[in-house]
Amino acid sequence: MPDALQFPIIDLSSPDRFSIANLIRQRCVDHGFFYLVNHGVDEELISKVFEQSSNFFSLPIEEKMKLVTKNHRGYTALHAEKLDTTLTTRGDSKESFYIGPLTDDLNQWPLEEDLPSWRCTMETYHQKLLSSVTKLLSLIALSLKLEEDFFEKVGALIEPLAFIRLLHYPGDLNSSSEEIFGASAHSDYGMVTLLVTDGVPGLQICREKSKQPRVWEDVPSMSGAFIVNIGDMMEGWTNGLFRSTLHRVLQPRQDRYSVAFFTNPSKDCIVECLESCCTESCPPRFPPIKAIDYLEERVRLTYGL
Repeated sequence: MPDALQFPIIDLSSPDRFSIANLIRQRCVDHGFFYLVNHGVDEELISKVFEQSSNFFSLPIEEKMKLVTKNHRGYTALHAEKLDTTLTTRGDSKESFYIGPLTDDLNQWPLEEDLPSWRCTMETYHQKLLSSVTKLLSLIALSLKLEEDFFEKVGALIEPLAFIRLLHYPGDLNSSSEEIFGASAHSDYGMVTLLVTDGVPGLQICREKSKQPRVWEDVPSMSGAFIVNIGDMMEGWTNGLFRSTLHRVLQPRQDRYSVAFFTNPSKDCIVECLESCCTESCPPRFPPIKAIDYLEERVRLTYGL
């Protein structure tokens, strides 16, 4: 059995910003995961999001398929996605719903008469999470010995590609001999992800993604806290100093719900190694890349496009 990992707790409301920034730096160097508390999103709103998520996923499949994903917004069915593209098994055992930036007209919404207040709840949640993650990114900038508004200055937050992803992992569906995951091993694409779960276990991380065999550790949920993890673009900015940690979700024995908030830079933002994170002996490991180009390639691979 894997070990259960105890993550550090980062208090977003702490007045001692430099101490918190130093703690974030230590944790992002160690394993790229931590808990975030006092984040400004109240429990009542989170409960409403889970309730509305359950209401949607309880609809008949033909109703959900009316909102099948377009422009990376809307419904993705069971097994439509395979996060670990090296696997030869069928896709991951989860269904999901994507809600992207509120500043464009690309989102798809269930009809108000079918799911009253669904859209309003999700829009409120998106706005609250974007506010929280902006505060977190200023602390991450401090942790990298940068000015607090670094990510604003490089254009990452002009129109960030921020996505809510509602996730439903049905209870043990696997009657075949092949190993199926709720979410197979992967790292997230962007800057940071904020995740909240319903408490049903299943999330695991692997701290040393380049080593074999991989060692997986359980990530317990914590009431009132977001689980935060660093994404690939932040790893690129820091030249690998901050870890974009490999993680997965095991096939649960009972229905499991979670809600992820993926924060990606604005589409034209260039992600390139920070001067403070490279030297002659440690040159940039990743070439500069425009955020949208990186995201589109990752999505193409994940969905086999």
